[in-house]
Amino acid sequence: MKKSLLALAAFLVLLIAGGALWLHGNLDGLVQAAIGKYGSAMTGATVKVAAVKLKAADGQGALKGLIVGNPAGFKTPYAVKADTIELEVDVASLTKDVVLVKKIVVLAPEVIYEKGEAMTNFDALQKNITTYLGPSTSSGPGKKLIVQEFTIRGAKAQASAAVMDGKTVTVALPDIQLRDLGKAKGGLTPGELGLEITNALEKRLTIAVNFEKLANSVGAALEKAGNAIKGFFK
Repeated sequence: MKKSLLALAAFLVLLIAGGALWLHGNLDGLVQAAIGKYGSAMTGATVKVAAVKLKAADGQGALKGLIVGNPAGFKTPYAVKADTIELEVDVASLTKDVVLVKKIVVLAPEVIYEKGEAMTNFDALQKNITTYLGPSTSSGPGKKLIVQEFTIRGAKAQASAAVMDGKTVTVALPDIQLRDLGKAKGGLTPGELGLEITNALEKRLTIAVNFEKLANSVGAALEKAGNAIKGFFK
């Protein structure tokens, strides 16, 4: 599990969706409301953010208290919680077709990676986002983005499988960093960028969490507990 990494399709798309409003000069409250509205529509899960602080003149902003719930059918309480997400944009690029995002830093996120009957909760989020976005429109008009640095620090994660009925076990997550996202294609739409990050991180999570081994471990623990209980009646 040393290579375990966050898969957090949802919150990245939401962050960039909020940033897109920022580029048009909207207020913090409007960005906060938009993240909840459009984030929920994209992911098929309840999305909330406690506060948004933007400093357009400096090209800096932050989201506080982001929560991305799970799509229907999963038993754990949420997919992602992030205490703080920091964003820095190259102000000079705001008037151009391709906006340069210098960095996105996700601080102290908490992730629950749940294996359902047919797919994981992040598979479901990713599927919902793909459906919401529809066919690629990378050649169409509108702002595109390049992210120079995407970092996750101080992550905590839990994993759960269907047989665990909502219970979880802890999974180690080291800090991670992705660079130059969208650069090779000359920029990506917010949705495309979120999906690219989702795909990269989902692959690493799949390597990190062996659900078959997890289920066997849980089964062995339950069997051991059952034998202990039987011992009381001998």
